[in-house]
Amino acid sequence: MSTLAIAPESPPAPQRIAPIRHTIVLVLLLLAVAAGGAIVQQRATHATTLPAPARPTTLYLSLIAMEWGLVLYVVRGGLRRTGTSLRDLVGGRWSGPRDVARDVVLAFAAWAAWTLALGMATRMAGPANAASVRSLLPQHPLDRALWVALSVSAGFAEEVVFRGYLFTQFRALTRSSTLALILQAVLFGVSHGYQGVRACVTISVYGLFFGALALRSRSLRPGMIAHAWTDIAAGLFRF
Repeated sequence: MSTLAIAPESPPAPQRIAPIRHTIVLVLLLLAVAAGGAIVQQRATHATTLPAPARPTTLYLSLIAMEWGLVLYVVRGGLRRTGTSLRDLVGGRWSGPRDVARDVVLAFAAWAAWTLALGMATRMAGPANAASVRSLLPQHPLDRALWVALSVSAGFAEEVVFRGYLFTQFRALTRSSTLALILQAVLFGVSHGYQGVRACVTISVYGLFFGALALRSRSLRPGMIAHAWTDIAAGLFRF
């Protein structure tokens, strides 16, 4: 009596959550912003005289608008065309305080690990951020409040755009989670070109770390919390 071996079913191929054209436009937009920021940073580096530092209130407001503009572009221009909801992209669901506490603990564990690694790298190689970037950190109470708002906006928007939308799109196009993690991380780093080359490398590693966190937890929520707190701490407490 013979038996037929039944081959295991292969997992379904990941599906795109937006048209390819939409993703191309977003990538080009991010690269254009990065190029513009890099040019400004280069000019500031080679300037013989530096202008007196101005309060960054207007800059913070414009960056908050840009972060939410990216989310709007992803949701209205991309996700809606494939019937994908923002909740589906974020992943995970909070059914009670225990779920919230779990993600908060995971977020702060990730933040602590990243802060420790970054601190060790800074001791060996010095700070990665350019001096012109550090001069834009908040000093006045209003700017500190806006910095918190900007940090929360970036924590939500950038995790949605990079670890959510772009990772999912790159995985669908390349059929590889590893390659998708690398691509979104590199683009994340490059998009911060205004902070200098060394900072771009550091931020790419950051994007890779938080991409792995999202993949492991199957949710963007822990990364959003950790990302927001990382930015808040960097601006208010300088670590």
